[in-house]
Amino acid sequence: MAISQERKKALMTQYKELLSDNSALIMTAYSGLSVKELESLRHRIREAGGSFHIIKNNLAERAFNEVGVPLPEGALMGPTAIGFTSEDVIGVAKAIVDLAREVEFIRVKGAVIDGLIYDENQVMHLADLPPLPVVQAQMLSVLQAPARQVAGVLIGSVRQLISVFKAYSETEVTPA
Repeated sequence: MAISQERKKALMTQYKELLSDNSALIMTAYSGLSVKELESLRHRIREAGGSFHIIKNNLAERAFNEVGVPLPEGALMGPTAIGFTSEDVIGVAKAIVDLAREVEFIRVKGAVIDGLIYDENQVMHLADLPPLPVVQAQMLSVLQAPARQVAGVLIGSVRQLISVFKAYSETEVTPA
């Protein structure tokens, strides 16, 4: 079904804004996905701080070119929807990949993250990473480990010194 020029301009504006405002785009084929499954996916992606939009391929290709975002080869073939985010890339990838593993009607085509093109397998591996808060906690733990070790050594040395003083004070000194 043909769309009006006004609708095309509105879509181009929307696509350009989405491409400019988000650092990660995960492209999918969604043919055969039910409305319920689509809404479930959109809900999961919203929880991860992203959005999911079904796009018009020709208009999207023009928007990619105008904004200067690289486009994975063959990503705009057939019915296409894109997950957009600037917050939790792993969370959005996980939401899409989890549904793709559950339902045969959605497939990851590729992604563009911070200007780099990722293929389907790379997106699948990205989705297998732990969520962002877990990664942050792991990094914090690694950074704190040396400080804990230094504190442990210092505390151990102080305890030994106190033990020596205590033992010395408890010994009887005989006059010579």
